[in-house]
Amino acid sequence: MILLQAAGTGMSSLIMFGMIFAVMYFFMIRPQVKKQKLERSYRLSLKKGDRIITIGGIHGKIIDIKEDTFIIEVHGGTILKVEKSAVSMNSEASIEQK
Repeated sequence: MILLQAAGTGMSSLIMFGMIFAVMYFFMIRPQVKKQKLERSYRLSLKKGDRIITIGGIHGKIIDIKEDTFIIEVHGGTILKVEKSAVSMNSEASIEQK
């Protein structure tokens, strides 16, 4: 009798851990993966002349595209080289959100 009760407790614990994992997947992992895919496709769609904002808050216009970097021009004609992963959003999109 005690043996059966212990086996039932172990099974319910296993089911509970499975449910916790499922909740974490659907509320934490899956949305993050979806967001990363969206950001990756956005960065791949950028072209020369697009205005961007980096994650550091620098606004600029793309003047050249390399394999892993963008060459951007900021206010005053200053040229910067930034990683593609440092681009956060399109400047027109941020204006529309406000």
